[in-house]
Amino acid sequence: MTASIIELHGVGKRFRSADGHPRPVLADVDFHLREGEIVALLGQSGSGKSTLLRIMAGLVPADAGQVRYRGQPLSGPARGISMVFQSFALFPWLTVQQNVELGLEARGVAKAERAVKAEEAIALIGLSGFEGALPRELSGGMRQRVGIARALVTEPDVLLMDEAFSALDVLTGERLREDILELWDGGHMPTQAMLVVSHNIEEAVMMADRVLIFASDPGRIRCQLSVQLPRPRDPESADVRALIDEVYALMTAGAARPTRAAGTVDAAVAPAPLAERLPAADVARMDGLLELLADPPFDGRADLPQLCEEAGLPDAELLPVAHALALLGLAQLDSGDLQLTSLGRRYVEGSHGLRRDLFGQQLVTHVPLIAHIRHSLEQEPSGEMPDKPVLRLLSEHLDDAEAGAVLQTAVSWARHGEVFEYDYNTGALRLPTGEEETATR
Repeated sequence: MTASIIELHGVGKRFRSADGHPRPVLADVDFHLREGEIVALLGQSGSGKSTLLRIMAGLVPADAGQVRYRGQPLSGPARGISMVFQSFALFPWLTVQQNVELGLEARGVAKAERAVKAEEAIALIGLSGFEGALPRELSGGMRQRVGIARALVTEPDVLLMDEAFSALDVLTGERLREDILELWDGGHMPTQAMLVVSHNIEEAVMMADRVLIFASDPGRIRCQLSVQLPRPRDPESADVRALIDEVYALMTAGAARPTRAAGTVDAAVAPAPLAERLPAADVARMDGLLELLADPPFDGRADLPQLCEEAGLPDAELLPVAHALALLGLAQLDSGDLQLTSLGRRYVEGSHGLRRDLFGQQLVTHVPLIAHIRHSLEQEPSGEMPDKPVLRLLSEHLDDAEAGAVLQTAVSWARHGEVFEYDYNTGALRLPTGEEETATR
């Protein structure tokens, strides 16, 4: 059996929210990264994927469980583990050569030796001739190559890549990914294993020997898929398309919240928390996707990869929209397909007023946070309240940035459905115009 380089057993991580409450980010993560494999990690934004990578890199300690590198407990940054960041993370005042040398300099490598090693890494990644360039003189793809060269120059056992291609345009990202795979498959990289965090399902299938699907709140490995196809892989081949479909199905499994018939009680169906993380879906995109789904060639049901291509949206943007439509009962996710519900069909065919009313009804029915805000406003004599109590409520379970993002999503949805309004200047939530008087009666 292939030896494990990094092992995680029952790993958990908590952060403190603004009010001091512990907030679980990761729970019971079990994972082995083995020699000779590339593993892709897929999951929703905010699910803890980047935190997991930082724990594996020794940059952040785990609060529970064990992390082992080469059989030994990992208590800090390990010499054999390097990380590539989404944001390039280059020092703008240093040249390409100097940026690549940084890790070696931190390890006390002599100047002459680190210059030679840096030149070799720069050549390996295809940037020979740019050693003296500053980051601002390089394209995004070239800057990310510098980040990869800086990670490889220390000859790590493990290369961790956190959304390394997502900040690049599609063609540049594909080219860089192909170059990395060519180096890997040709045995030209010193690295023994790679873990790649991605939002791009096709990218994961094209690169990985295993694909892990991460669940959220708290983050944990929900399932994994072995990819047995030899590289290089043809993205248009039937085998690759089948795997992509399977990953879409796994990513969207259980996306719709279970429901119960009116007037019944089911102890197994727990109410959604007020502070649940809402899909970051734009209302205009939701409308556009419903209309696209209703028309030929889909006629109400679409394979998600085909819908993604037809809509011209990357996975990171399409999946939240699909999840939002499923949450609101306007569409249904089933085995990697998105299907229009009867309510969704009525919505698409309806007038602007009917769309507004249906959307508002579904928000109050299916989004507890929006229902809570609406009910609170109806109890206020003025029909108005500040957003601070809502943010404090959200901050008990989410960090400040996530709490703000969830509130803004709720506000944009509620304004579309005319459930409540929001004053961006004062931070005040209020009933829609014409309803304030009703609240005072």
